[in-house]
Amino acid sequence: MRSGDVAGAAVLLARAPGRLMRSVDWLLRSAASAADRVAVLTAVQAAAGQVSGRVLLSSREHIQNRGARIGVSRVFVNRKGRAYALPETRDPLAQGLLQEVLAVIDAEAARRVPAVDHLVVDPAVAGVALPLSGKTAAPGLGILPRGSVSAMDGQWLRFFVYWHQNDRRTDYDLSALMLDEAYANAQHVSWTNLRTGYAEYSGDLTQAEHGASEFINIRLAAVPRRFIIPQVYIYAGERFDEAKEAFFGFMTRSEEQKGLPFEPRTVRMKSDLRGAGRIALPLVFMRGDDGKWRTKWLHLYLKGRPSFNQVEGGKITTGLLTRAIVERDYLRVSYITDLMAAKAGRVTAYVPGCVLGEDPVTFVGLEQPEGLPEGSEVLTLNRLRELVPT
Repeated sequence: MRSGDVAGAAVLLARAPGRLMRSVDWLLRSAASAADRVAVLTAVQAAAGQVSGRVLLSSREHIQNRGARIGVSRVFVNRKGRAYALPETRDPLAQGLLQEVLAVIDAEAARRVPAVDHLVVDPAVAGVALPLSGKTAAPGLGILPRGSVSAMDGQWLRFFVYWHQNDRRTDYDLSALMLDEAYANAQHVSWTNLRTGYAEYSGDLTQAEHGASEFINIRLAAVPRRFIIPQVYIYAGERFDEAKEAFFGFMTRSEEQKGLPFEPRTVRMKSDLRGAGRIALPLVFMRGDDGKWRTKWLHLYLKGRPSFNQVEGGKITTGLLTRAIVERDYLRVSYITDLMAAKAGRVTAYVPGCVLGEDPVTFVGLEQPEGLPEGSEVLTLNRLRELVPT
């Protein structure tokens, strides 16, 4: 590569298919001639059938994001959720070249997915990101992999943090940062700014010897920004992984439910806080061009300061990281189910009460519904990894 022999490098890398697939971007950016590009594509065609499904689909996700510069940064996340961003300095790849590589990967992925007699897919699972990295999300209720998008309903949004200190006084602070479509013009609600015209903070608790909760209520229709980014800051005391218990969650409510007592059954999601950083960014709420709000899962932790963290000190970093996740096109469950549908004998979009017959089906969804025929194969959240072809 240093001598400019891209074709020779592609031939050499063909001996290590996994390494080649991880180097496709570098090879394509370095290909200066038509002969170089042909050599790279030939090597990709040979390697695609020899790598694991996870490597194949990870390459697919990477390449589909290289048609243009995505946002202003690239985000890197380790297994503990610690994240940092770097400026995007790579040149974009030509669209035609990208499409050729994607066609090779798609053909190999289609070859690997199983042919089933009757595929039943819950449309709610379509926006869930395929778990490709091996980096698991925190345990909890209703947790989706990083990059997953899910719909929201309700007029009021409430998110909350609960913590229970272990050996020393611990002060966690719940905050929310609101950004416009350019990830700028920040507004926030926190213990330093208790309310805006559309959001209200419950109040600041500074220790949790017997457990403590803070929450923020937001009237969604009145939010003048496009993004709402909940954050949990360690102001003082124990790390998330040192506390007896620490979790974040959210619920949505209708106008009629506003002000009613806390009802656990209305909780949409509850995630344990166990990352290595001192600032947690669980997810972002996004308003689309259609005016509807959706959730995209972040599962990020920032290093922060040893103490006295607060939302005002992290606006720029939070904006960069959120933008990198929001604008990235993650490979989703719908990619696999579309490939399976093309080979299935019959395909049904599941709705409660639909008639599936008596023969076993292959069901893909968020939760297992009642009434599936005996002997059916059920792939829900805890088995999404099995959708990645071997």
